[in-house]
Amino acid sequence: MNPIIRRELLDLLRTRKAVAVEVALALGCTLLVLVRWPTGGVSDLNGARAQQVLQVFGYGLLAGVLFLVPAFPATSLVREKISGTLALLLNSPMSAWSIYLGKLSGIMGFTALLLLVTAPAAAACYALGGVSARGGVGLLYLVLAVASLQVITLGLFVSSRAQSIDFALRVTYVLVLAIAILPLFPYWFLGGSSGPLTDLSNWLRCLSPLPAVVEVLGHSGIGSRGMVASGGVVTRYLILGTLMSGALAVATVWRLTHSPLDQARTAGIMTQDRSQSAQWLRRIFFLIDPQRRSGSLSLLVNPVMAKEFRSRRFGRSHWTLRLIALTAILSLALSYISATGALGWGSGAISGGLVILQTALLLLFVPSLAAGLISSEREGRTWNLLRMTPLSSGAILRGKLFSVAWPVVLLMCGTLPGYLVMAAIEPVSAANAWRVVLSLTLLAVFGVMLSATISSLVPSTATALAVANLIFVTISLGPLLLWLGQGVPFGFRTVETALTISPVAAALHAANFPGFGAYELLPLNWWIMGGASLVLLIVLVIRTRQLYRPE
Repeated sequence: MNPIIRRELLDLLRTRKAVAVEVALALGCTLLVLVRWPTGGVSDLNGARAQQVLQVFGYGLLAGVLFLVPAFPATSLVREKISGTLALLLNSPMSAWSIYLGKLSGIMGFTALLLLVTAPAAAACYALGGVSARGGVGLLYLVLAVASLQVITLGLFVSSRAQSIDFALRVTYVLVLAIAILPLFPYWFLGGSSGPLTDLSNWLRCLSPLPAVVEVLGHSGIGSRGMVASGGVVTRYLILGTLMSGALAVATVWRLTHSPLDQARTAGIMTQDRSQSAQWLRRIFFLIDPQRRSGSLSLLVNPVMAKEFRSRRFGRSHWTLRLIALTAILSLALSYISATGALGWGSGAISGGLVILQTALLLLFVPSLAAGLISSEREGRTWNLLRMTPLSSGAILRGKLFSVAWPVVLLMCGTLPGYLVMAAIEPVSAANAWRVVLSLTLLAVFGVMLSATISSLVPSTATALAVANLIFVTISLGPLLLWLGQGVPFGFRTVETALTISPVAAALHAANFPGFGAYELLPLNWWIMGGASLVLLIVLVIRTRQLYRPE
């Protein structure tokens, strides 16, 4: 037996977070079934109830695979690299393929256990009737297994190239979300028309596990513009997902065998040694460059905030401005589509698209920015240096929070051009724009407070980022699973109560997105998010003062 498999699997199973993930996933899936389990010996004969429970159950499992699994492979190889044991492994009698397969098999074994603990809930769905064991439950687990393989190979690929755990986690989660969502857009915009581009986009969307899961669960009402339009999606995904995983595995092994672990950085070329045109281009591209030498900081500038901006890659202004420019272009493109009526979408659908775009950015970047504020200092043993400075705990905390607030504000401003164009085209929608912006602002504030609080409680950055992502996504998108099962198995009041907790649902309601207008979510959601953010801020202040005290 490959010794790496045993070591990887046992190391994962012995951690508390692995046990917590298994227990939470098993309890969540069990509750989904118990909510709609027949009472009084009465059950439906057509199996509609079992099918609806299986749909919510399947979407919950897919969300667990996409948001829980990537944290483990993303830190596997880079952790070995940082500790210096990867060089020992590569110089051992084991080949690079044996090392890679050992890592892959160990994480796949842990993922199999995660899926196995949900098997009783799936068996209960099958026992209700109307769901086949091979075409329904069995095919769902097959698609989830391929999705797990796809996510794990992607995480190992990033981990083999990353130099830090934080960077590996952030890039892996960004790429996972990109693979899950971006392949859907070409077919979605083409609207199911015929032609070679449509055929190509139909194959391209099968790179994402979302259409395959939707087809297995038979929920054709979701994303009917592109996610469910024609059959054969499951077969195509199984083929493309396996091929993509194989290509990532080959690329990772090639990296391990052909690239030295210690690479010398190129000396580069000084700006004055470049041509005149190259110098002018660099002046334009680096118009805003925080790495440029400048004078001493003003007394009004928090030094911790300046340190965060200059040491964190995403905190650099030119990267932030590039992301904002891309977001503004996408928002203006959606507004242009609404203005021309090219696809026949209403203003509510376009506003909902802007909300989804903004939500995706916040879910991706807010935990990545805030989850390592304090845990990275403790993990890198620089927190003691901060305590030795004349700065108080309040000044340190303000500097940390302001360093996250500035990029988040810029991200929020990325979609403002789209809202302004929508308000100019349809003045009626201007009245709802401020409600949407307020809901998204509270979502951002809650995400920052949640991630920063978890960062103060957990000493490991990887653990803090994984926990922050899980809780943030669960609160933001978890209630939408109940919205998918409205009518059967969940009633209107139950769905409305659950959606009241989600700031994403509140923003979609404010945008008059189809399917959310009948609920009364505001202003109760604002009070909930504001109160939760205030409580988290109090906990963060208390915890920071505790860590600031002498040991």
